[in-house]
Amino acid sequence: MDFVDQALARRLESAEEMPQVHYARIYQKLKPEIGAAVEPICGGHMIFAGLNSPIGRTVGMGFDGSATAADLDRMEQFYRSHSAPPQIDVCPLTDPSLLELLKPRGYQMLELNNVLFRRLDGKQSAQDLAGITIRRGNAKEADAFAEIVVRSFFPDGGEPEGFTEMIAPIYKAKGSILFVAEADGKPVGCAAGLVIPEHRIIALFGAGTLPAYRRRGLQTAMLQLRMKLAADAGCEFAVIVTQGGTTSMRNAERLGFRVAYSKATLIKNL
Repeated sequence: MDFVDQALARRLESAEEMPQVHYARIYQKLKPEIGAAVEPICGGHMIFAGLNSPIGRTVGMGFDGSATAADLDRMEQFYRSHSAPPQIDVCPLTDPSLLELLKPRGYQMLELNNVLFRRLDGKQSAQDLAGITIRRGNAKEADAFAEIVVRSFFPDGGEPEGFTEMIAPIYKAKGSILFVAEADGKPVGCAAGLVIPEHRIIALFGAGTLPAYRRRGLQTAMLQLRMKLAADAGCEFAVIVTQGGTTSMRNAERLGFRVAYSKATLIKNL
């Protein structure tokens, strides 16, 4: 069993860091008026991808103990320049010096998630699903994948305005592994992953299944296929970040994932 030390935690954090970096850079081209921005800081990145966006915070900062009060001042100014509240991810393996610097600055917990991981061995294989075909997807289908996710999470409608357009870029990042499940030639499920070669990690995300096609093993099959391709690409670990007690967490644990640690997203009101 792999022991999660600070070095491994830094690699696992890239599963949240690099998809956001790619997303912001894609948004810079697609929506320049948003003012998306990415800047490195203390071994991690500051990311902004639009006001009220769920994507865009500081990730990977301070694992090496290099962060100073001046660095936090720079991080906060980065977000203030976009009229956005500063947000930063911390975990139990974040260097304690950064946590001490954050204490007097009035940060509050915004979100708590579990980071799950498993070592890849290249032996994963997906079972055949009756009446369902799973194939590789491509970035040109990003809008269709985003629509599946929206219909998965908001089956009765009521999604935030522009939500489909906002999440579509997550399927366009260079290095993405995309799969789509089809029934009668129509897409009914999708899933994505991003190979992060510098950390030999695949980040798994962007999954959705239409309500009528749940409990048929679609997401399990697409998870296995993504892990197989990632192993073939030289990845050592697969990573999923999710809230506790979710279907995603249950499916991951059934396939051998375990919780590395819980991480908090902290926010400071402007």
